[in-house]
Amino acid sequence: MTPARDLKPYDLEISVTAGRDEAWESVTQADVLHQWFGWDYDGLEAEIKQIFVDEATLWAPEQMGWADGSYLEVTGGDDSARVRVAREGTGRGGPEVYDAIEEGWRSFLVQLRFLLDRRPQGRRRTLYLTGETTGRQALSLVAGDWERFGPRVAWTVDPDGHLVVVAGRVPLDEPSAARFEVTVSLYGADDAGFEAAREAWAKRWAPMAADANLTTAADPAPNS
Repeated sequence: MTPARDLKPYDLEISVTAGRDEAWESVTQADVLHQWFGWDYDGLEAEIKQIFVDEATLWAPEQMGWADGSYLEVTGGDDSARVRVAREGTGRGGPEVYDAIEEGWRSFLVQLRFLLDRRPQGRRRTLYLTGETTGRQALSLVAGDWERFGPRVAWTVDPDGHLVVVAGRVPLDEPSAARFEVTVSLYGADDAGFEAAREAWAKRWAPMAADANLTTAADPAPNS
């Protein structure tokens, strides 16, 4: 295992329109974690337990930490809060260096902010698309404005009200193809609506990505 001090440090933060107590519940209660963390696959429940229960050390007030030197903290008041995820370390790395954990947190914090700010109704279900493409092609999946969170992650809300998060192994402006991941979050969709969305996104993704794949809750974890 790489010593924590040799890992790339990062410091990420979002503001949410929820009180500190509600934001803390969102990062500690399993039923709420399922509403924003990661994407659906058969092992998600076990992954959430491993990260947020088995491996996390809780500190008061509203802070948890992990063995790699990273930690999550919630601060704020009754009406708004900030959720910060950071990792200490002395490893080299600016924005040009890819770190899977850092970029994962960027995507997941966007999903948490959507949940707490937009307050969508119903159970979250996801479509997780992976493949080799360019940032430009990935961002063409949905017309309109994209908001960026760092050089590799961008998000938007599609015309159906679904959150779409694009994350790449390379910066979004890089012209060469690389592995990209797209997470589409649907809330309150019934089986028929979810299946229709799955088919539509699969048809949209297949022609623009090599080794295109789509993962849902009925599937095993995709290859990283």
